[in-house]
Amino acid sequence: MKTLLRKSHHDIPQERNKMLCDGDYGCYVEEYFHELLTFERRRSERSGRPFLVMTLDFTGDRDPESRRESVMWAMKTLTVLTRDTDIKGWYRYPSTLGVIFTEMNSLETESLQKKIYKSLHASLSDEQLDVIQISFHRFPDDGKPNKPGGPFKFTFYPDYPKKERSRKAALKMKRAMDIAGSIGGILLFSPFFILIPLAIKLTSRGPVMFRQERVGQYEKKFMFLKFRSMQVNNNSDVHKEFVQNFIAKKEVNGNGGNGNRQKVYKITNDKRVTPVGGLLRKTSLDELPQFFNVLKGEMSLVGPRPPIPYELEKYDVWHRRRVLEIKPGITGLWQVKGRSSTTFDEMVRLDLQYATTWSPWMDVKLLLKTPWAMVAGKGAY
Repeated sequence: MKTLLRKSHHDIPQERNKMLCDGDYGCYVEEYFHELLTFERRRSERSGRPFLVMTLDFTGDRDPESRRESVMWAMKTLTVLTRDTDIKGWYRYPSTLGVIFTEMNSLETESLQKKIYKSLHASLSDEQLDVIQISFHRFPDDGKPNKPGGPFKFTFYPDYPKKERSRKAALKMKRAMDIAGSIGGILLFSPFFILIPLAIKLTSRGPVMFRQERVGQYEKKFMFLKFRSMQVNNNSDVHKEFVQNFIAKKEVNGNGGNGNRQKVYKITNDKRVTPVGGLLRKTSLDELPQFFNVLKGEMSLVGPRPPIPYELEKYDVWHRRRVLEIKPGITGLWQVKGRSSTTFDEMVRLDLQYATTWSPWMDVKLLLKTPWAMVAGKGAY
């Protein structure tokens, strides 16, 4: 179905509107309701104006006739309660109705919930209400993203599972490339897996491998691997403050303090970095253990860089799409174009551009450009 999101749902010609509506219940069909929900989410991501989604799940009612009657009564009640700008449709046909209440603040949300509960109790019998599960979902959730690590809720992202299904063959090809590429990388760079640990052990105390919790696709946490390039037991607060200030667009410089703003995503001249670590970072050889992350399926060869949980806490709502749209990778569009020499918003836009235009051939081209970016060392610290 062609998307009509450039127009308001009130601007659709009447004959076209009939095609998008369920004639039996007077609400939008599932596919179009999902398009409108996606549009409202994207608008809210940019404007910051929240909206509310209510779902009424009728799956508890096993009797088709009884369910139909309950849905009809619920629709009549909602018709009275909703505004002209609100959108009613099937969130999941034929079991779950959805209503998008546009531009709702916290006080309006609380008042509306009470009014809807009261009206439904007045319109439906206790037996009908017992089998209806009513849920309210606010976006964004007071500006606070869900904590990563738990099961991701697709309530506001119905387009993502559809994208994965439409790309099923291409994603299988991407995974095959990841497996072959990671095994090939491990074999090709096998001498470095011996030489680098020796160099680290001979020049500094501590483990060879650096392990850090990162956030992958759909905010699932995993253990990220690198060769250690810093002294052990260093204070991570320096990096935490620097990155959070950088994301928040505060004036920072590459030394981690305030001053003239530079377009750099990493701290330069970091005293915590060992001499061997500085060389590893400059050449990106510290990233080699991530081939094992790719082999395990936690990462891809190409994709956005996986953030640290405390970075995610400072993301704007639209920034979060970089950890939702596609699996994180070792290299990517922003690494090849600018590596660390870019603003955070520019980096996110490049990640989203990659997620939107991705193809296996694009991955091949980025992988071929990556060695030159490593040799040039531009933006690597």
